[in-house]
Amino acid sequence: MSGNFFDGFELHSLPVEAGELRLRLGGSGPPLLLLHGNPQTHAMWHAVAPVLAGRFTVVCVDLRGYGGSFKPEASADHAPYSKREMAKDMVQLMKELGHDSFCLAGHDRGGRVAHRLALDHPGQVRKLAVLDIVPTLEHFERTDMASAMGYYHWFWLAQPHPFPETLINQDPRFWFRHHTTRPPKHGNFFHPQAMEDYLSAVDDPGTIRGICEDYRAAATIDLVHDRETRAKGQKIACPLLALWGKKGKIDAWFKPLEIWRDYCEGPLEGGPVDSGHYLAEESPEEVLDHFRRFFPED
Repeated sequence: MSGNFFDGFELHSLPVEAGELRLRLGGSGPPLLLLHGNPQTHAMWHAVAPVLAGRFTVVCVDLRGYGGSFKPEASADHAPYSKREMAKDMVQLMKELGHDSFCLAGHDRGGRVAHRLALDHPGQVRKLAVLDIVPTLEHFERTDMASAMGYYHWFWLAQPHPFPETLINQDPRFWFRHHTTRPPKHGNFFHPQAMEDYLSAVDDPGTIRGICEDYRAAATIDLVHDRETRAKGQKIACPLLALWGKKGKIDAWFKPLEIWRDYCEGPLEGGPVDSGHYLAEESPEEVLDHFRRFFPED
């Protein structure tokens, strides 16, 4: 793994309506927005963003509640952490940077934000890539004993505030390492500077609250929005790329392309990557190959 870390990128903090977002910005060309998953930050894109910056203006941002971005308080309806509100942040951020439309990729929780963004703001998304997810509604509706055990954190983190936060905050670094433990392909695939960023983030109780609220929203208000969307027959209009780790749970328990086919109107492509859950860090070259073929140059 290269020792370089976001070469050529600048770190910024920019305002949107609800607060300030931390991001890295680099490259030139058509805009490409990259969204991270839980319990990480934008640093997860360190191995792919600098390469993509040779063709794109790349924006890597911390979602609200994560990393160096603003962190709303917990609420009874969890609306501040709905994927709809998170998606609004991203549209506003990209407009602030001068981009009315853009390509979009999201991993894990960021993929769920990206999915909602493509539904609520179809005119803004040129192409969409989702990494290691199936739609949230589909995931909950297909839950059985095996998947509930494998995805226990979906239900644990969604317990009422402040129960999970109180326990996690006793030793957040222990929790992080346990939560992110996956059989790596070649040793420890987390870049030291990325790991430093992740651990610094979870040391902040506001991040732990944000993570839990994200999952509470997924189990409540996000499902309301998703069911309303399904009832209206609304689907992803732009081309969609779905990737997942063939060593992970998505590959073992779902048929991702068959599922995503029901959620999009436009072209669909994708397949498994030789990795576990952390595609962009475990197998960055393979992810880059897919992105190079999928995303346009102009």
